[in-house]
Amino acid sequence: MTADGHFKVPTPVNEPVRAYAPGDPYRKSLKARLAELTDARTEVPMQIGGERRWGSSRADIRSPHRHELAIAEYAVGGGKDFDDAVSAALKARRAWAATSFNERAAVLLRAASLLAGPWRDTINAATMLGQSKTVHQAEIDAAPTAAALMGNTVVFKPATQTLLVNHFLMEVLNEAGLPPGVINMVSGSAQEISEQVLNHKDLAGIHFTGSTEVFQGMWRTVGQNVDHYRTYPRLVGETGGKDFVVAHESADSDALRTALIRGAFEYQGQKCSAASRAYIPQSMWKRLRSEMADEVEAIPQGDVADFRNFMGAVIDGKAYSKHMAAIDFARKSESAKVVAGGKGDDKVGWFVRPTVIETTDPDFKLLKEELFGPILTVYPSTPRATSTSMTSPQARSSACNRLAARARRAPTTKPVRSSISSAGPARASSRRHTRRLPITAIHSWTRSNPRRTNDGSVRARRAGGGRDHRPARGPQRRRPEDRGSAGGIL
Repeated sequence: MTADGHFKVPTPVNEPVRAYAPGDPYRKSLKARLAELTDARTEVPMQIGGERRWGSSRADIRSPHRHELAIAEYAVGGGKDFDDAVSAALKARRAWAATSFNERAAVLLRAASLLAGPWRDTINAATMLGQSKTVHQAEIDAAPTAAALMGNTVVFKPATQTLLVNHFLMEVLNEAGLPPGVINMVSGSAQEISEQVLNHKDLAGIHFTGSTEVFQGMWRTVGQNVDHYRTYPRLVGETGGKDFVVAHESADSDALRTALIRGAFEYQGQKCSAASRAYIPQSMWKRLRSEMADEVEAIPQGDVADFRNFMGAVIDGKAYSKHMAAIDFARKSESAKVVAGGKGDDKVGWFVRPTVIETTDPDFKLLKEELFGPILTVYPSTPRATSTSMTSPQARSSACNRLAARARRAPTTKPVRSSISSAGPARASSRRHTRRLPITAIHSWTRSNPRRTNDGSVRARRAGGGRDHRPARGPQRRRPEDRGSAGGIL
């Protein structure tokens, strides 16, 4: 326990992103650690109440871009392990919730310092090997501790392909002084873990990232069990996205092309912010299509250990098959054609080439269905929607909004984000609208991007609206150290 005194949490600042350019010493040290972990075949046990467990059996984690490479061996847990994880979390809850906010924050600040310093290469290398992220995508990733910061204790079940990096994150938290039982990492059957945890009377909350269908099933189970729980579980879920870009013909073509390529194909399109569909004026698309196709075809892709590659492999064989089936569907469709990419190669890794599909059907299947891969579908919009006679910002905005409204009405169960771009004759302007499900989510680790205002308060986006609102001020607003602990497992 710390001594009495006045404590002040440092003002949060973004950690500078390293470029890892040729000749950079950081590049040399990361490559060395990448080589070490490639050959290490790291053992990844569960961590329950401070104890390392191997469960009922073991299985391999293989690198998506190299099938033959087993980068780790992980524990496959069983029912007793999952029960023990819940028990360990409940045992640690009272002491951790009673720990002052300053002390809890101190642990995580130490962990952040370790992540930014001596553990940085290890975390980045493990992310690259397990998820086929390029060095840049690995460098900008984050970790899962928001629930613990607020006094909760956690049963943590990462996705199998993220187990290696999360094993090292647990080691960082242990080194930072996180007490045993606060975060208990388990691995094994997601269905079996969910059945045991979701039906436990002390369930207090869920942080999830994954498919809409799975999250809806979890929410449904919680609703059916609401009379059984000791409190009301809080659900936070990040499901897939069907993000779209709407461009007015006054937009800068070079900026639009760059935004489409980076937005659609970084990390193979496997993130919720990825651009999945675009609505572009026909006249602009005619000018843009050929040059964009050439740039997409030239994108370097391969083993992420080669820092020259812009893309790696998709996460697994199931994803590979899904994406290739979607491309095949487009190729056979009378209302669509493949403009760039459209190829795959699974001999060495799960490689799907970045693909651009053009469709004349505004209700085309790939404009509506979530793919979560390196596939961008473009609908060249009609002149009626983006008349060249519209010179005022209000008129351009109105036209873009009509297209955005059409995109939002597409019958998809996924949350969508939109990016609307237009520019006037004198200067560029842009509008960004957001439409998301009421609850934003997380599963293997938490990523949140609240908007912080000048006075330090956090602005959140109201679901479905796009208007900002601030937390209430005054005596009814609870202090950070008073919030969050729900008196159960999270």
